[in-house]
Amino acid sequence: MNFSETAASLRTEQYDAVVIGAGHNGLVCAGYLARAGLTVKVVEKRHVVGGAAVTEEFHPGFRNSVCSYVVSLLHPQVIADLELHRHGLTILDRPSGYLCLLPGGAALQLPRDVHAAQREIAKLSPRDAEAYAQLDRELCQIGMALRAVMADPPPNFGGGLADLWQALKLGNRLRVLPAHLQAALAELMTASIGDYLDARFESESLKGALGFEGVIGNFASPYQPGTAYVLLHHMFGEVNGEPAAWGHAVGGMGAITQAMARSAQTRGADIETDAAVREIIIEGGKAQGVVLTDGRSIRAPIVAGNVHPQLLFLKMMDGGLLPDDFRRRITHWRSRSATFRMNLALSELPRFAALSGENDPAHMKGSINISPSLGYLQRAYDDARAFGWSRAPVVSINIPSVLDDTLAPKGAHVASLFCQHFDFALPDGRSWDDVKQSAADLIIDTVADYAPNLKSAIVGRQVLSPLDLERDFGLIGGDIFHGALHLDQLFSLRPAAGYADYRTPIDGLYLCGSGAHPGGGVTGLPGRNAARAILKDRR
Repeated sequence: MNFSETAASLRTEQYDAVVIGAGHNGLVCAGYLARAGLTVKVVEKRHVVGGAAVTEEFHPGFRNSVCSYVVSLLHPQVIADLELHRHGLTILDRPSGYLCLLPGGAALQLPRDVHAAQREIAKLSPRDAEAYAQLDRELCQIGMALRAVMADPPPNFGGGLADLWQALKLGNRLRVLPAHLQAALAELMTASIGDYLDARFESESLKGALGFEGVIGNFASPYQPGTAYVLLHHMFGEVNGEPAAWGHAVGGMGAITQAMARSAQTRGADIETDAAVREIIIEGGKAQGVVLTDGRSIRAPIVAGNVHPQLLFLKMMDGGLLPDDFRRRITHWRSRSATFRMNLALSELPRFAALSGENDPAHMKGSINISPSLGYLQRAYDDARAFGWSRAPVVSINIPSVLDDTLAPKGAHVASLFCQHFDFALPDGRSWDDVKQSAADLIIDTVADYAPNLKSAIVGRQVLSPLDLERDFGLIGGDIFHGALHLDQLFSLRPAAGYADYRTPIDGLYLCGSGAHPGGGVTGLPGRNAARAILKDRR
């Protein structure tokens, strides 16, 4: 019996569209389609919706965002269109900026207010204080110009009039930038974060603090061309109308996806968890639904995949149905962010030596980073390439419970630790299952060098290695962005030339996840834009 006969013999459900994966982009796509009047089915492999934007209890009484942990890139149009605030979403502004921990008990504070940050930087270098203000102005102006670019599909190579029109719109949007900012944009898109910062600053600690942005979820040397773009990628967001700000969703990142799920369900979408897809039904070269691992068939002339491109095209369907160049592109799609995630349950706040051992929450409402120099970043990368992980890792610490008391018992706290670099592929064939607790101990030791009370304050921890991120959340290679944000995997090349508009070589099959433009981060834009493409094709 062939596949089509097998599918036809099973119990069948019929919808206008089926969305694979109830991560945030899948829920956004489903919400827009349901809002347009389509009957929509969302199927999710895990027991809960949210994908990597989920909140779970990881120790009795302690809840935290499991993977993604701060909000900024979530597009305001998505929030408005899906009425997420009406469905329970509250986003709090994080008033602090960065506390950058330095060896010897020192620290560099970078408040969000530029003038306040300049005063701190001037203690190290008056010249750098002036250069920092100029950099902030440039990044903000470029970020504002690119925000609209990120919200629209990019033009396809070799496309028709519609893609020519998209290219013209792009050119017009960038023309608003003066010549010196157009040049700065070109440099940001091509330069390494190390070279970019070396040309502007003299303070090693400031360069380390800013260089951290170039390696977030990016397994790369700070001197690898293109890493400066990742700094820019994090400037597109806003919180409650304030550009480039970062915030906290009350209840953790899962509150975002729960609101999205409620929005889609209110409009009639059917969301089912514990429903893994075995295969995409393709008949006559067109997608016609999915078959679940329990044998059920869900028929729909529209299938939207909110999963990693390699899962969608190489695992859920016969790759032989794809054009050779497209299949080759997806087969060699680079996905390795070298990210290690930990969540800590704490009996008290860390007491950082740089703050004279005080645990004043006022200093902990932003990010606390261990990234003291570009040399430190380079050694972390080199270690991971040679040994599997950094002997002195890069760590970003966030303590959301100082803003949100729903996450921990009274007087206690939770901390998110986002860590680089931890290579997915360990040398000598070792498995992360065998060594992840040792790597976690190293991370704790690293942070404890700056906060001596940390170890005694820990009452529980959740450890997620790159392998866990792949196995539990479908992040192939442990890549938090569904594919590296490198120049040849961005914009009109994401995921492949000719297919940057959320459509795929299979009629009726769409890519609505972070493997599509504009890439990773909790933006909702791939889901929104894919839904727009679907609705346009139906018309």
